[in-house]
Amino acid sequence: MNRNGLLGEIRKNRALLLMLAPAVLFFLVFAYVPMAGIVLAFKQYNHTGGVFGSPWNGLDNFRFFFESGNAWLVTRNTALYNIAFIIVNNVLQITVAILLFEVAGKWFRKIAQSVMFLPYFISWVVVGAIAYNLFNYDVGTINSILTTFGMEPIDIYNTPSYWPVILVIVSAWKTLGYGTVMYLAAITSIDTEMYEAAEIDGANIFQRIFKVTIPNLYPTIIILVLLAIGNIFRGDFGMFYNMVGNNGLLFSNTDVIDTFVFRSLTTSNEIGLSAAVGFYQSILGFATIMLANYAVRRYDKDRALF
Repeated sequence: MNRNGLLGEIRKNRALLLMLAPAVLFFLVFAYVPMAGIVLAFKQYNHTGGVFGSPWNGLDNFRFFFESGNAWLVTRNTALYNIAFIIVNNVLQITVAILLFEVAGKWFRKIAQSVMFLPYFISWVVVGAIAYNLFNYDVGTINSILTTFGMEPIDIYNTPSYWPVILVIVSAWKTLGYGTVMYLAAITSIDTEMYEAAEIDGANIFQRIFKVTIPNLYPTIIILVLLAIGNIFRGDFGMFYNMVGNNGLLFSNTDVIDTFVFRSLTTSNEIGLSAAVGFYQSILGFATIMLANYAVRRYDKDRALF
């Protein structure tokens, strides 16, 4: 395209480009410009030299992270939690979306969507406070009920084995409405003639679900799962920090890469180590999404992200 042609296209689409500008600026400022900070992963940061003036230390930050014994723990926890979130959340969201579409009336569907969507807008700080009031050993609601019936209280905040189940349940509760709306929108876009044809052929409700609805949801499911897989090594810091906090007794089952980076910055002021762990996390995420997209392309290239 020549220069006049380019300028002509800009003038022709100036309204669309103006609407696009805020998104471009957002990612430029908050995603691309900060990439220069990657150099900190290879430096021994000091405040005198700053980001670019601090001395280089090669791979020492990475070596310290892997030799500390925390690398495998936080990587395993992050990956396993996200795998559980992807499986449980998507299954629940698809199930609820199908139930609302097949069973519910119009008004009930709207009310149910609104009620399920509310937790998505609740801050993790509030969710953490709710959890504390439920699980507190001395005055928590659960232990108060147990002691009322003569049962022994449960020390949830000192028992790591409870927390994988608790975090999966809380994540499912908070994201159910948002995911359900997306799947319900995909279901309502399915051609109604397909359902009519299935009914004419004598298909019952379960046959319509498994032969018409779910197969037509595959593209949506694949796209959402691929996007989630891209963040499989990125823990939800808001959830983990507000639910668990700095309770070291629970770190074996709840510590993820994001909370480890935060503690490295706030407790030991290890800026270089934090940058190295963040870089390590980004490499894992990039490799995962590339492998997942490659697998989908081998199966059906039309359903891959790129």
